[in-house]
Amino acid sequence: MTQRTQQVTQGSRYDLLVVGGGINGAGIARDAAGRGLSVLLCEQDDLAAHTSSASTKLIHGGLRYLEYREFGLVRKALQERETLLRAAPHIMWPLRFVMPHMPNLRPAWMIRAGLFLYDHLARRELLPPSRGIDMRRHPAGAPLVESIRRGFVYSDGWVNDARLVVLNALDAEEHGATVLTRTKLVNAVRAGGEWHAQLRRADGTQLDVRAGAIANAAGPWVGELLHGALGRDANHSVRLVKGSHIVTKRLFEHDHAYIFQNPDKRIIFAIPYEHDYTLIGTTDIEYRGDPAQVAITADETQYLCDSINRYFKQQITPADVRWTYSGVRPLLEEEGADNPSAVTRDYRLELDAPASEAPLLSVFGGKITTFRKLAEEAVDELGRALHNPAPAWTAGAPLPGGDIAQANFERFLAQFKQQYPWLPADLAHRYARAYGTRAKSVIGQAHSLAELGRAFAPGLYEAELRYLRDTEWARSAQDVLWRRSKLGLHVEPGTLASVTQGIDDWFASSPVERKPLRQTTASQHA
Repeated sequence: MTQRTQQVTQGSRYDLLVVGGGINGAGIARDAAGRGLSVLLCEQDDLAAHTSSASTKLIHGGLRYLEYREFGLVRKALQERETLLRAAPHIMWPLRFVMPHMPNLRPAWMIRAGLFLYDHLARRELLPPSRGIDMRRHPAGAPLVESIRRGFVYSDGWVNDARLVVLNALDAEEHGATVLTRTKLVNAVRAGGEWHAQLRRADGTQLDVRAGAIANAAGPWVGELLHGALGRDANHSVRLVKGSHIVTKRLFEHDHAYIFQNPDKRIIFAIPYEHDYTLIGTTDIEYRGDPAQVAITADETQYLCDSINRYFKQQITPADVRWTYSGVRPLLEEEGADNPSAVTRDYRLELDAPASEAPLLSVFGGKITTFRKLAEEAVDELGRALHNPAPAWTAGAPLPGGDIAQANFERFLAQFKQQYPWLPADLAHRYARAYGTRAKSVIGQAHSLAELGRAFAPGLYEAELRYLRDTEWARSAQDVLWRRSKLGLHVEPGTLASVTQGIDDWFASSPVERKPLRQTTASQHA
């Protein structure tokens, strides 16, 4: 295979060029680099800047997909659920969901049957089974309207979606991949059995590279990239569906989440979020605009408020919304699926590999829970096309910071607090959750809060900014406050603009100092 390099120069050659820095692109880059392929990943914006940071933050099988008879997809997602929980117990953890029973929407027998399938379609070791509950006695019943007297509880998982993308990219780099953010693929043509690609950096400079294969993981832009920069047609297409979320002050005190059934058959989640908040979503609306400009509408905000008000005693209005976010999901287009909620969340991999020509693999559809399996299948196909027989390896491999003994986060947290007793409890918890065993790299040689450097906001010190800049490709306040963390939520609205400006000024005056790669090598997995 081509010799790896961390410095991209004009004419550099790679075995694989991955286009797209969302979860699928980062997952493919990680898997391929771990099999010994030389990999270049380019992303036109920041990692997870679009769809992959705009999910409902769930690692789940998709209980509602059983209603559409998507048994294969649900089983695959349930199998991946526990694999991922073990791989990164700092950014993913089990979550119990409460489903209040509304007899006018779905009969109890149907819900029980669905939950039985959900419990048994795949092996389950970390998560407890579903059960019925009396809402008049269970803590989850207290915030709900008095007419709700029974319900069900089942298990799924929570994920910090944007950090999941960053950790996959980081693991890719530590296995030898090169990751270029704010770098767009402008054009690529086949010549001499390889791809000749033109990349454009944010400063307008052009970089020409060669690649043995291209993986098109551009998400909502997969079709645009195919027909434009790559000049190819495809057998599949994606349907763009907008999903919007709102965040309010905390609506309940316990640690369970809710799944609500709406009269229009949509499912709405209400999830404990960032300690002080409740995350509510999502909508499903056909979208035809620029995916980079997606935003919630007043009608969507009202719809989500109305959905919550059917169930909670505490009523909310749009004035109670603290923050919103929207994303465009590139769902696999299917005939006969008029309702966006009914469009499959499964994926298709399309390989274009004419004889003696460089292969092109495009990703259509998918969901965050199945990203690792998607990446594994993609690299299996690319490996055959590139005559690289290295086996799959990611199923049992932790993500950076996830090498926590027995995936026991609580024990790890207690030890971390003992190691750094001078850290305030909330800050120690956030560092442990965000960075896992890598948190010590954020702290460095500091022995006090003062040694962490300037405080840009409560709990945000210069040492963390330096780590995010040098290790995790952060380049702006937006990258830090709303993707690699959600600290923006915890900044007082009146000071958010000045905090943002201060961080942006720091980035503008602080050159990047990429940290040396860890000693992990692809040969350990290949």
